[in-house]
Amino acid sequence: MMNLRHIEVFHAVYTHGSVSAAARALNVAQPSVSKMLRHAESRVGFPLFHRARGRLTPTDEARIIFLEVDEIYAKLGSLHQTSVNIARGVNGVVRLAVMPGFGLDVAPNAVATFRRRYPNVKVDIHTIHHADIPRALVERTCDVAVGYDPVHHPRLARTQIGTGELVLLFRKGEFPEGTAPVPLEALASRDFISLIHSGPLGNLFNDAVERLGLVLNDAITINTMYIAASLVRQGLGVALVDDFTARAYSGDELEYRQVEPRLGFGIHCIYLADRPLSRFMKQVIQILGSSMAGGQSPGARSAAVTAAGGGASL
Repeated sequence: MMNLRHIEVFHAVYTHGSVSAAARALNVAQPSVSKMLRHAESRVGFPLFHRARGRLTPTDEARIIFLEVDEIYAKLGSLHQTSVNIARGVNGVVRLAVMPGFGLDVAPNAVATFRRRYPNVKVDIHTIHHADIPRALVERTCDVAVGYDPVHHPRLARTQIGTGELVLLFRKGEFPEGTAPVPLEALASRDFISLIHSGPLGNLFNDAVERLGLVLNDAITINTMYIAASLVRQGLGVALVDDFTARAYSGDELEYRQVEPRLGFGIHCIYLADRPLSRFMKQVIQILGSSMAGGQSPGARSAAVTAAGGGASL
């Protein structure tokens, strides 16, 4: 059985292809690497490398073991990063991860409000995809993540701070003027920029399409909604995006409407259940919730846009 030091040396030799290169990567003497590699082979009971003319070639057994070792090595790297992040964590820093749609408007506005209250507190904010939220929280790269319908993970807790919905984003003139929701069936005759991904909003949309038995012309597929909005602006089709992205992109060229049936979802602050939130993070969550609670519904915003003859403003 190899111990952690054996794993480190084996991984370095396998990855770099020679004892000398592994020694340089590990910043140790070459004889130490050779000795540790021989010790590892004696522990597992078979050769890990063929040695010929100063070169090392992994054996078939080593290739099998490497698949397991590489996974362990990645977890060791994760442990190191977690330790670093814990060591850096102080009360004067808040670390927030947000889905891309929230990074366009909601999160910057909340951070601006927070900084006016606490000008000496550092804020670390970055965007994140739905599937990456559990790892980011467990590894302490963020304290709170803002996402759509909650990630299911035994270590995570959540607080719902608002709701949103998928809305239809299109170039002005693409649909008749008005505020009535657009039936999803109306999309079948147009080039459609489709949400082909496995996140909660993609699942929400795909389930609705399946229930209605729609066949859409998926001219372009995307997995990030601001890319969909940019493609709509280029006249390449229509798209369903979250209403936060729609608000940020609507204006002189683009507008948005609700769809029928409505495609609503929850918005949650997600954090580690076994790690108390700092008072600053509690303030951030409260500010995010207040900001969303005070906003208009997509339908009300669309009505205001039509009455004014222009796009929704930020």
